[in-house]
This record gives sequence, structure tokens and C-alpha cells, in this order.
Amino acid sequence: MAATTAGRRHGSFGMSAFTLVVIGLLIGLGVWQLQRRVEKHALIAALTDRLGAAPAALPPSDQWQVLTPEHDEFRRVAITATFREAPAAKVYATGSALRSDVTTPGAFVFAPVTLADGTTLVVDRGFVPDGAKEAAPPREPATMTGYLRFPEKPGWITPVPDSGKRLWFARDHIGMAGALSWGPVAPFYLDLESPAPPSGLPKPGPLDVHLKDDHLQYAITWFGLAAAVAVAFAVWLHGRKRGQTST
Repeated sequence: MAATTAGRRHGSFGMSAFTLVVIGLLIGLGVWQLQRRVEKHALIAALTDRLGAAPAALPPSDQWQVLTPEHDEFRRVAITATFREAPAAKVYATGSALRSDVTTPGAFVFAPVTLADGTTLVVDRGFVPDGAKEAAPPREPATMTGYLRFPEKPGWITPVPDSGKRLWFARDHIGMAGALSWGPVAPFYLDLESPAPPSGLPKPGPLDVHLKDDHLQYAITWFGLAAAVAVAFAVWLHGRKRGQTST
């Protein structure tokens, strides 16, 4: 009898410890989601400010290396540059989370430009639907406004670029520059807002960032699971105690 009682106590202790760990983990995940929600709101506010700000001058090339995605992605800038006579690249897309006017399959056209100091910046000229043909870029210096963007890292399911067709599946302007012999380019590219060519294609346009904010829903789910585990353990423990009393 004593051995049986000790075994039950040991089992109850083990289950209690396991339950506390699970509840602590679930509560920790809920708190983490609430923290992520605060960070997401701060990011949305920062991006909204950057997208709504007046275009500023592009920092000089000796300051480019200090620009980061965290602090400078989507900043609006104005440049005067000349498109180079070089092959353009295309990035295949079936739509855009940043452009509500891009809803069909097509491609974004990337091309290098030369700035006044002789450095090279890559410009995303805009979107061209499948079957349409883009206009050639102007040969005279042009004033452009747009957003600073940083290269996109291909995912593990992202198709390999076809440099022969000058077709990419991620916005990796550094890889484009290497494959198409554009030479050294800025560590960021310009997502063109204006002007549009007379033919309308490629079609540039303003960006509008829509970031999903499901963190509160996820937090409630984790907290709910923690409560459910606690209730289930309480029911189990109550039944176990009743069984011990009856014996």
C-alpha cells in the first residue's frame, strides 16, 4: 500500500511538473506575440511616415554602406540620372503586396542608371503585364522619385534565375548586376514612383505597405491553450484525488 501511494505521488508530481512547463511555454508564446504586436505597430508607423514623407536627396555614395533596411527601407528619394545602354532584367510576379494596381502576371523591369558622380544605381522601372512590351528608357538625364529598397533574399522554393532570358524570381539586383555585367552597383535599388514613360509601360507607382497584424489573435490562442491545459490538469488532479480517497 505504501509503495502504491508513493508511486501515485511520484506520478502526480511528474504530471504537475510537465503541466507547469507546458503552461509556462504557452504563456511565454502568448507574451511573445504581444511583444511582436507592439513591434509590428511601431514598424507600420515608421513605414507610413517614410512612405508619406517628401522625397529627399539620395545620400552621397560614401554614405551608402551605413544605410540599412531597418532604418532606410522605403525612404522616398529624388535623383537625376541617365539610363545606361545595358541589358535590363525582369523579375516575374503574379501580383504585388505593395502595389494594389498590380494584379496580373507579368514582370518588374530592372535597369542600371548612372548618377552624376559616376556611380551606378539600379532602378525598378515598374510593372509590365504578360504579353505587353515596355518602352525603352530615355537616353537623356531624367529626374526620378522613388523608394529605397534592399535586395530580396531568395527562399528555398524560389526558382533559380535564368540569366540567359534575363529573368529573375526575386528582387536580387546585386545578382542581376553580376550576371549581366552591370559592374559595381549601390547596395540598394530605387523602386520608381515617377515619372512613367509616355506609353505607360513599365508602369511605376506609389507603394502602400500592408503588413498583416494577427499577433493579438495568436496571443489569445496561446493564452487560451494555456487555460485549457490548466483546466484539464485540474480535472485530472481532482479525479486522481477522489480515486485515492475512495481507496
